[in-house]
Amino acid sequence: MKHARVAFKGAIHHAVETDGHLKLDNGQIVSEEEVVWLPPIEPRTVFALGLNYADHAAELAFKAPTEPLVFLKGPNTFIGHQAETYRPADVTYMHYECELGVVIGRSGRNIKQEDAYDYVSGYTVANDYAIRDYLENYYRPNLRVKNRDTCTPIGPWFVDAKDIQDPMNLKLRTYVNGTITQEGTTKDMVFSIPMLIEYLSSFMTLNKNDIILTGTPKGSVDTKVGDVVITEVEGVGRLVNTIVGD
Repeated sequence: MKHARVAFKGAIHHAVETDGHLKLDNGQIVSEEEVVWLPPIEPRTVFALGLNYADHAAELAFKAPTEPLVFLKGPNTFIGHQAETYRPADVTYMHYECELGVVIGRSGRNIKQEDAYDYVSGYTVANDYAIRDYLENYYRPNLRVKNRDTCTPIGPWFVDAKDIQDPMNLKLRTYVNGTITQEGTTKDMVFSIPMLIEYLSSFMTLNKNDIILTGTPKGSVDTKVGDVVITEVEGVGRLVNTIVGD
């Protein structure tokens, strides 16, 4: 089932997709155009993976990591489907990153790979914009690259884990103004979803509504003010976002 969080007539509702419409938690049926889309879940700790696709690492002239390169994201970064992302006026290179978001469903520590999917409640789509102007040598990626306000749209849907047969074999695509610019597959991750869950839970507790953003394949290009960017993960959703001036 596809779940959403939306604002409608001054109230926030949980909703499910039904025949191309939204059924709100009060039973009302509305169109997707009538609502303001919010992130489909309220994130707790959000882990983001750098260079988790070897082809993306290569296009940035980096070697693929031998241990997961993980950083955290603040709640100010997250916005919903059909929302606007601000491009700072002083930057020269700000690119999208189409990613599969893995949502943790229950608390766990020292989780083994073979049990990892038992702790996953579902999946969403993320577009984790990166501002390369702010990249530093010591931290990679650093706080300013990945924690700007509005720079991580997620959604539109939270899709139940049982509805995704093989999360390690999903196609990812990005379109800029209707033209496909990025295409890859989750099977090319350096560190798989079970490996990441085992790694993270080996030194800290994972909790319900924590999210793991699993990285992006090659094909990231600069975006400009006015661009409409669509990031799509097979079976999970199609996330639309517009770039506006700061």
